[in-house]
Amino acid sequence: MQEHIVIIGNGISGITCARHIRKNSNHRITVISAETKHFFSRTALMYIYMGHMRYVDTKPYEDFFWEKNRIELLYDYVENVDVDKKTLSIKSGANLKYDKLVIASGSKSNKFGWPGQDLKGVQGLYSYPDLELMEENTKDISRAVVVGGGLIGVEMAEMLHSRNIPVSFLVRESGFWNNVLPPLESELIGRHIREHGIDLQLSTELESIEGDENGKVKAVITKSGEKIECQFVGLTVGVHPNIDFLKSSGIETEKGVLVNKYLETNIEDVYAIGDCAQFREAPGHNRRNVEQVWYTGRMHGEALAHTLCGNKTAYRPGNWFNSAKFFDIEYQTYGWVMPGLQDNELDFYWEDLSGKKALHFVFDKTDKVFKGINALGIRLRHEIVDRWLTEKRTVEYILEHFKDANFDPEFSKKYEKEIVEKYNAEFKTDLKVRKKNLMKIFKLN
Repeated sequence: MQEHIVIIGNGISGITCARHIRKNSNHRITVISAETKHFFSRTALMYIYMGHMRYVDTKPYEDFFWEKNRIELLYDYVENVDVDKKTLSIKSGANLKYDKLVIASGSKSNKFGWPGQDLKGVQGLYSYPDLELMEENTKDISRAVVVGGGLIGVEMAEMLHSRNIPVSFLVRESGFWNNVLPPLESELIGRHIREHGIDLQLSTELESIEGDENGKVKAVITKSGEKIECQFVGLTVGVHPNIDFLKSSGIETEKGVLVNKYLETNIEDVYAIGDCAQFREAPGHNRRNVEQVWYTGRMHGEALAHTLCGNKTAYRPGNWFNSAKFFDIEYQTYGWVMPGLQDNELDFYWEDLSGKKALHFVFDKTDKVFKGINALGIRLRHEIVDRWLTEKRTVEYILEHFKDANFDPEFSKKYEKEIVEKYNAEFKTDLKVRKKNLMKIFKLN
């Protein structure tokens, strides 16, 4: 039986769900978004501002793709959801009926009630309209302040730096992103940010934002009383699920829309995926109930599409991984490398003399089974590191076979020998670097 499946949100989770529904069914699909008319790569927003890409280059599919695949796109805003009548109230005045509803409404930037936070020139950065606003707000300015020490904060600092706009970067914590990164990685990235001319101020909190007679930002005041004159303030203190429109719907929410492992809400035929979904039970060891990561949103969408097409499928995320970029240092993490060692854990840290490359291994103290790695400035092959975690390889096996995972360009310098020598010296072992197992890599690829 053909059903009408309506998806609120055209980000990676919603569009992945739509694509996989179409692959496996003849259901009618409508995707509603008030952000953009077509799906684009949100992670590329910064590159549009920096001039590396155009908006059109960030769209993974040609505009004709949607009609060709019978995915209806509605550029509008959902104001209310009536779950009894299975009807959506649309801002343009229309009502839309659904048989199955998927909430994939994403996130929006946090604000914490600072005086002056609504002045012109003060904003977050999450959506494409945010990017357009940033273009307007940063024209002809002489100084900017970025508040918040996470990934969006460092991206915004780099964006402003690319236009030669001086930036003060205010981070509440004592080290950059040290609620995620262990101290040595945090220090490395902090140095790197400062080397690019960014005024990184640690242990610094925002008190208020001052405006001029025209309602535009002119300065920030820190809790220590320092006044920093500026014409732009980027608030990058995290995001929260975009679910205000569900308040009177009867759909249960807390921080996000509450779902089970099948991404089902408390209301029959209503589901939630992506940044706005909150699992009633965390989907794995150390994982959060709200996972605001690009690849997890993609996995949510694919898992739910199978369910909507008659093959009920639980979300099973597998091994944790993530990646980011801090100016020109790439970062990858696999498994769990916490800011501090947990019970029964040991670690091994190697850093190149340049201070631009580092590896941090965490492993079990008893049997040396590999638990996680942070890689800075060295690219790793996802398939191999993920397999090592699944197979519960020891850290010593990994060090001896690390060439298999190195994904750096062919003629770049390799560091396996000195990494193993440092481990041998610290742990009184006699490990040897094994030859690269090319046959296994070819089979993986």
